[in-house]
Amino acid sequence: MASVPILVAFAIAGAVLAWKGGDYLVRASDRLGAYYGLPAIVQGAIIAAVGSSFPELSSIIIATLRYGAFDIGIGAVVGSAVYNILVIPAVSALVGEGQRLASNRDLVYKEAQFYLLALAVLVLTFSLAVVYEPVGSPTSLEGFVTRPLALIPLLLYGLYLFMQYHDTLDHRASQTTVPSTVDPRRQWAILVASLAIILAGAELLVRSAVGFGDVFGTSPFLWGLTVVAAGTSLPDTFVSVTAARQGNAPMSLANVFGSNVFALLVALPIGILVAGGTVIAFQEIIPMMSFLTGASIVFFAVLRTEMALTRGESFVLLGTYGLFILWLVAESLGITAFVG
Repeated sequence: MASVPILVAFAIAGAVLAWKGGDYLVRASDRLGAYYGLPAIVQGAIIAAVGSSFPELSSIIIATLRYGAFDIGIGAVVGSAVYNILVIPAVSALVGEGQRLASNRDLVYKEAQFYLLALAVLVLTFSLAVVYEPVGSPTSLEGFVTRPLALIPLLLYGLYLFMQYHDTLDHRASQTTVPSTVDPRRQWAILVASLAIILAGAELLVRSAVGFGDVFGTSPFLWGLTVVAAGTSLPDTFVSVTAARQGNAPMSLANVFGSNVFALLVALPIGILVAGGTVIAFQEIIPMMSFLTGASIVFFAVLRTEMALTRGESFVLLGTYGLFILWLVAESLGITAFVG
């Protein structure tokens, strides 16, 4: 069993690798998006979001295949989603022009609402597992998520891609110039190399989470919510904050929504498909999904007011995330036991 200092070193090294790999991947993805003439919202919701969410996908696959700890992957996705929806927009607004982050109707009425739909479909998928594939006693509220059930959120993501594809066609129809200064072959090579760096970082993060769970005798899900989620959220933070500083608020916000949609509808289901199915403990998942849903509703409400995220609203989001951290501290100390 590794010592705590070694596990901390693994976590830090993994976070750095995830950040640097995500940095290279997002830059390459952004340039490829510009080269192929994609609109800003599509670049943020698809290209940048998939790139910056690759650490979450990697952590789920590694945790499942190498350690048999799918709970770590679930925790990483949910914890990262909470961070993305509360912290990243708030920080982006505070560093943006006039300490506010402008929104628009495409973001509020398409991206935000589709994200809320993604949350609902994922909870529905888990509910179907408990109802039709129960495990243990009826009071245990555990269900086996089969591969066919895992296809439900993936099919919804297919609809998301279909919508973004048609937005891209509309954008290209009105575009007068096409960028020609990007070397696509070089950018694709950088993108592939960055994936290898992210995989190495995800391996270290998952290894540290497994080690912390063994040392402290706590749930792997809890360490996925904290250690792995924090490390895998760094690329998302970099993308949105950089876009906000450059005055590209639509891309900054679209990256937040797109990252969470990808993580919920693609990363988690792929982990289930790789595992051949998995047992979901409703009593652990639902409290965290409920908090994520509540946080998302708060974010949706403040974003809709004046179609912008202001300085005061940013502090509301950060305060909500503070409550989340306090909850996790209570879980780790045994004061509460919803996820531990």
